[in-house]
Amino acid sequence: MRICYLADAESIHTQRWTKFFVKKGHEVHIISSKPFAIKDVYVHQVPKIGKNPMDFLFGIFCVRRLVNMIKPDILHAHYVVKYGWWGALSNYHPLILTVWGSDLLGELHRLKIVKILTKFSIKKADLVTYDGYHLKSILRHLSGNENKLKMVFFGVDVDLFKPAPRDEDLAKSLGISKCPVVISLRSLKPIYGVESLVRAIPLVLKYIPDAKFLIFGKGEQESMLRKLVRSLGIEKSVLFMGIVPNELMPKYLNLADVYVSTALSDAGLAASTAEAMACALPVVVTDFGDNRHWVKDGENGFVVPINSHAMLADRIVNLLSDDRLRKKFGEKNRQIISMKNNYYREMEKMEIIYKMIYERFKK
Repeated sequence: MRICYLADAESIHTQRWTKFFVKKGHEVHIISSKPFAIKDVYVHQVPKIGKNPMDFLFGIFCVRRLVNMIKPDILHAHYVVKYGWWGALSNYHPLILTVWGSDLLGELHRLKIVKILTKFSIKKADLVTYDGYHLKSILRHLSGNENKLKMVFFGVDVDLFKPAPRDEDLAKSLGISKCPVVISLRSLKPIYGVESLVRAIPLVLKYIPDAKFLIFGKGEQESMLRKLVRSLGIEKSVLFMGIVPNELMPKYLNLADVYVSTALSDAGLAASTAEAMACALPVVVTDFGDNRHWVKDGENGFVVPINSHAMLADRIVNLLSDDRLRKKFGEKNRQIISMKNNYYREMEKMEIIYKMIYERFKK
């Protein structure tokens, strides 16, 4: 088949979807406002949208022209805002729309025009996929047709993200050899609540003074978080790691003893949480979104209230103090992701869906 994605080519999620279908022998195109070279994928650029409404209208013209030139068997828009709108306004079928969560739950949806365009796009799509349990009720309301909704997880590459021996050279280079390690992979933005983790660190250090905290990601709160670390006097215990290529992340996850996500909002299970679970890490996550579907409190991790850094610290200490509990939780997490959130299985499911829709429209 010839598959055309309307999506952000720079996104690791877009790259993983497209690479799978290229390997399966399909002809894959991406129409994106962010050009990014992907091996064996045809990437077509459209203008970035500024504040001028004419930018968006010109984008519609460009997308329609490109789609009619490519003539895909499947047009698949990822992320409702902008790409989903463009897909719906292209008036091309079959159109599949994949919502990511933040495109339905974000602050943009306070604007009436955003609500109108989003509802229009969901109704216009021939199929809508989602990867968060609690998104279904929202989509059912917006679409008015539950039959065209399908849950497909983005999935974890369980061949890449898997338990592996600790890289002692890497640990030594970071100064964390023989130290208990806690890892956070969420962006340094207000929505991900990393401040709560930082405020929990002094409480953890009271009981486990040699613990180290690896904080990955970038964002507008980085400067504030660095200042907070200094003000709390915990500089020696915290390493800000910035952004690391996804293919290198398993090495860092396998250095860690505990993974933490302090997000204030999530759609489905966060990709980083799923990747940590695939590496057999015990997790401590906030009580939001789909986290309780994947993490049973006290069975394969801990679920804590949002912004409760005291309880967060207590659960981290609990795990760092109990080798058997960490191993038990970690083994369960690996099994859960391998069985229920496996990238290869989910993409194979998507390929079957593509073929079914292709055959339906070919008639």
